[in-house]
Parts: sequence; C-alpha cells; structure tokens
Amino acid sequence: MTERESRRPLRLGVAGLGTVGAGVVRLLDQHRDRLGAALGRTIEVAAVSARDRRRNRGIDLSACRWFDDAVELACAPDIDVFVELIGGEEGVARRSVEAALTAGRPVITANKALLAHHGTALARLAESTGAALKFEAAIAGGIPIVKALRESLLGNQIRRLYGILNGTCNYILTAMGSDGRAFEDVLAEAQQLGYAEADPSFDIGGFDAAHKLALLTSIAFGTEVAFDDVYVEGIEKITAADIEAADELGYRIKLLGVALETESGIEQRVHPAMVAKTSAISGVGGVTNCVAVEGDYVGDMMLVGPGAGAGPTASSVISDVIDVVRGDRTPAFVTPADRLRPYERARMRAHEGGYYLRMSVFDRPGAFAAIATRMAGEEVSLSSIVQRPVSPLPSGAPAASSEGEAGAPTPVVLITHETTEDAIRRALAAIEADGHIDGQPQMIRIERL
Repeated sequence: MTERESRRPLRLGVAGLGTVGAGVVRLLDQHRDRLGAALGRTIEVAAVSARDRRRNRGIDLSACRWFDDAVELACAPDIDVFVELIGGEEGVARRSVEAALTAGRPVITANKALLAHHGTALARLAESTGAALKFEAAIAGGIPIVKALRESLLGNQIRRLYGILNGTCNYILTAMGSDGRAFEDVLAEAQQLGYAEADPSFDIGGFDAAHKLALLTSIAFGTEVAFDDVYVEGIEKITAADIEAADELGYRIKLLGVALETESGIEQRVHPAMVAKTSAISGVGGVTNCVAVEGDYVGDMMLVGPGAGAGPTASSVISDVIDVVRGDRTPAFVTPADRLRPYERARMRAHEGGYYLRMSVFDRPGAFAAIATRMAGEEVSLSSIVQRPVSPLPSGAPAASSEGEAGAPTPVVLITHETTEDAIRRALAAIEADGHIDGQPQMIRIERL
C-alpha cells in the first residue's frame, strides 16, 4: 500500500442491503471517527448493489454509487474491498465473488453456503491473485470463532470442536423444554417472531449448521472443505415426549455440530444430542449460539454469543474489514489452499456417550424379550429401561390377552452403553421388522461434553 492510499478512506463496495448490509452501513456511520482514530484510516461505503433502489432501509445511501449488477460492482475500479452479503451458493453471489478475487480485490462475505460448496476453489483463486478472502460473519454471527482459530489458538492441535450453530433450532428446543409444547406450535411461534423463515427446512433440517461446521472443520484440521461429507440430521422428529424424558434423565436436547479428528480420519456430524444438564452447553438457550474448542495446550474453552442479527453479524463483517486495513493476508482457511489435506471421513467407531432410544412397544407377551434379543445380537448393552406412562385405552378397546394379540402400545425408553451407530441401526431395523413396535423408533445420541 502506498502512502497516498493509506491516507485516503478504504472504500467498500457492498452487494446486498438486507438486514446485515444495512447493519454494516449503520455501524460505520456510527463508529467511523472512532475506527479512523484507531486504524489511522477511515472506512466508508462508497458503492452498493441491491435489487430495489427505492426501498426505505433506514440508512443514508445518498453518497453511494449504485450498481444494478453486483458483478459490475465487484470489478469497479473505485472500490478497494468487495463485501458480498447477497447469499446463495450459486448465481450472482458466486459470480461476483469470483470476479473480485480474479481482479485481486479483497473479498469479505457472510455467505456460508457459497463457502461450504466452493470454499476450497475460492481460496485457491484468492491466493493465486494475492487477494484476501475473509468470512468471520459466515459462522455463528457475532462470535469471533474464525479469528480465534486463525490466531489465538493456532499454537494448539485442535482435538475436537462442537457447538450450537443454529439459533432457530436452539430457540425451538429451548421453548419445547421450558413450556412443554409440541414442535409444530413452537415452530409457528418462531416464524411469527422472525426467528424462522416461512420455509424453515434449511434451518430445522440441520443444513445451515452443516455449512458452518464444514468451514470450521477445514480451519481447525487443515482439510479441504467437505460439506458433502457432513452427516446431517435435523430436529423435525423431536417430540415433547423426548424433551420430557431427557429432562427426567438429567439431560437437555440440543442440535449440535461436532467435528473431531480420529486415527482413521475426521468426523463431521450435525444432529440432535442429549447433553447433561450440568454441562456448560446445556445452559445456552434461545437463539444464542456457541462454539467449544478442545486444544492440546489451551484445554477446553467455549465462546458464546448471538448467532445472527443485523448488529452481531455486521460486527463480524467489520472485524474482517479491519484486518484488511491492517494488511492481513492470512489464507482463507489458515493453511494455504495447496497444502490443505484431502478430507478423509473417519471409520465408524464406538460412540462414547451411548444412545437414547424411544419406541412404542405393543403390549403382548414376548415383545420385550424379542427387543432385548435383537439388541444382544448386535452386542448392544442396555444401561437402563424405562417404561413411560401411557394414556388409558379408549372405552371398549381390547387389552392383550395372548401371544400375537396387541393392546395399546407402551412407550419405552432404552439407554445404551457405548456402541457403534451401525450396530444400533441394525438392531432397530430388526426390531421394526419383527412387528413388536408401533411406528418408527426414535434415536438420539448422548454426548459427553
């Protein structure tokens, strides 16, 4: 950077003026002088791109140059940094980011989907042209986990990281636990409050969390981004009965993203899990996110904070802008792209926390014995069996009287010792085939955190 360049403002081109984009403009308007004094250089939004110029966003954009095409904005000679806040893994978001990087221009993005699907290729492109590619805002909103892994924790060998990476799911599970309400009721409330989209499948299906986990895995373990290798399971099947049973057993249910390195490769998984009420993560409620990291020297640590919203996410965008002002050119995933290891999925191994299983067992002789036999056949050891309360039979309904005649199904909860998921799934498939249970069984991992 020349002396002349360091004296003039750093000019941002912001593509996308939704909640986060407006938040970035608002933050800079409020803190421009303070940031300028700290950095020795002011930061300004010089140009923007959005679909609707006439929309009132509650911010002053009169001094900004408008672009109808984000790709044209990305290549404009009168901006220094391209900030992509459009979203989506393809389309104009991808084209504009590639155009900026090809031109050697620093890119700051909050687009987790784009990076989860194309992160390794974009990192290579950035390094080939000497451009910075930064994405603190793409993971966990205002939590500075990327900077922590990239800088403060770089001296550690990361053993495991895990966390609550989606506020929508955390809000739903928290409300189900505190109010005893059904999943559908709480989801509808979350939509009314703006915590969930009209089509919430991306969040409640676990895919949003999986995008973020894939990026964290690459940074922490030095592997190529491998979103397609993340095991993903959402919270759609969690019922009030599961929440109640977890509470009685001393657990809370959370949607977790977990990544850890084993002797055979890397595990990446997103799924509901039971965590002990005594664990720190069990107390992270509502829309709050958290990321926990286990390092060989630092030990265990957890960062907790807002996982979304205009203010927190804009704060993370500006933290990346500050790095650009200071000349930081750290590779996107810390390890240079040509030295990222190909991702190797870990082999199936014993799950250390065991499993919670819930099934509705027909009230007939031999049913429980058959279930126990199927479990034993897969070497699944049971820690406890709890028969849940059952609603009274309707008037005139038959009770079981002999082998093969079924009365009302009895809710039963099984807790297993450590075993492999493959063994659990084989046992459950055999139990279903035997016809002793009503509907599909529920399976939730118990995580020792």
